[in-house]
Amino acid sequence: MQHPAVPELAHNTTRPIHWLATAAALAAVIAGSSFLQPDPANAAQPSSKPSGKTAAAPAPAPDPATVTYPITCGNVKPVVKKKASGDLDGDGSPETVAVVHCAAGSGTPPDGVYVLTRATEGKPRVVATLVDPKDRQNVSDFAVRDGVITATLLGYSSPNVPSCCPDLKDEAKWQWKDGTFARSAPAGAHSV
Repeated sequence: MQHPAVPELAHNTTRPIHWLATAAALAAVIAGSSFLQPDPANAAQPSSKPSGKTAAAPAPAPDPATVTYPITCGNVKPVVKKKASGDLDGDGSPETVAVVHCAAGSGTPPDGVYVLTRATEGKPRVVATLVDPKDRQNVSDFAVRDGVITATLLGYSSPNVPSCCPDLKDEAKWQWKDGTFARSAPAGAHSV
């Protein structure tokens, strides 16, 4: 007779008492976890000064679909191509940045980049034009992070370049500084 490589285990079959013990242990863990709950999550930062009042939630970011843009589209309407929101000026209320162009049946219409804020009466309005459609540029990459607006601008070296095929690429970055949106990435387009 050949001996097995593994010694015989003391318990090689399960009995109802084993299942009962496992179920009791599991029930104890579940019951214990109901008494040990973490504090409820709160997205707001704790206030450094105690007060009896709770602060009002900031107004939502302006809706770019409800704004009249300073863009001339003839008999077609402007279209919001991209949008992003964030607190750009540090006042605790979010602004929206919208990339807008005229609705065109074909071709590549130039984009405008506009900063929207909520007026005191609550209606959104354009407060800054970062890219004017008259400059014949298109926005490819676009983001708002930590109060900074970044965009990749595609443009044309001359009026003879077809609008389907931009031949210049420029990285742009804007940030609120001294009461205006300052462009910190220099305008220095290079060929694509």
